[in-house]
Amino acid sequence: MDKRILLPTDFSKNALNAIRYALELYKDQTCDFYLLNAYLVNGYSIDKFFVPEPGDQAYENARHTSEKRFEKLMDILALNQDNPKHRFHTISTFNSLLFAIKSTIAKYDIDMVIMGTKGATGSESVVFGTNAVDVMEKVTECPVMAIPQELRFKAPKEIVFPTDYKTNFKRRELNYLLEIASFHHAAIRVLHIEKELKLNREQMSNKELLESILEGTDHSYHTLRDLKVKSGISAFVESRESDMIAFVNKKHSLFGSILSNPLVKEMGYHSKIPVLTLHDVI
Repeated sequence: MDKRILLPTDFSKNALNAIRYALELYKDQTCDFYLLNAYLVNGYSIDKFFVPEPGDQAYENARHTSEKRFEKLMDILALNQDNPKHRFHTISTFNSLLFAIKSTIAKYDIDMVIMGTKGATGSESVVFGTNAVDVMEKVTECPVMAIPQELRFKAPKEIVFPTDYKTNFKRRELNYLLEIASFHHAAIRVLHIEKELKLNREQMSNKELLESILEGTDHSYHTLRDLKVKSGISAFVESRESDMIAFVNKKHSLFGSILSNPLVKEMGYHSKIPVLTLHDVI
């Protein structure tokens, strides 16, 4: 089945880099790429009672600017991209980024969002930009992948999957992880940061369920002890030079708050490899 990938852009270098990463990641797959620019109008906010409407000068100027920048972006992509498997669609919309993404996912039945971690106003002191964190936390309709600034594409050969085994797994929520691993013949390294001496009955049951889901995929299990979660994951990723990290962002779980701003800033490995956030699909 064809993939439908949403690529938000603010026309920054980092957004372009994330787009190029997505095109390489799905190079051999038939895909529709939806490039989305959510713009606002100077002096207006979507939270205000009065907002500009189509036909208003300010609105039309902002829309025209977005569309012209899309023309330049598509020219840039055309210089390096000639893949008959890929189709492109551009969307300019007056909206907040989060609402625009959610609306586009619903309208076009998007399979995955891939975006850069910093925008045009990115700060060197912030690992994940505010928009990226917001999207990864609040867009639960499909997986979200964040691509670090200036990361050059390298086909993933090892994907780290941290888990505490305290929540049961569903095959459908791991499908995108399994697909990426399959596309690139990547191994999945299941990482457990041990807090107790041994797994309890529920954790053992969840581990067995995960084993059944990963059956037929190159995978292995790893355990680290006496380490905090963020430092344990970071040490594992850096020591092995892993290519990607993926986790299920379930509410009320060990990783449920992994995307909070302070924690994200501390987890320095996020600035080096892509992070795939899967969601607890109901």
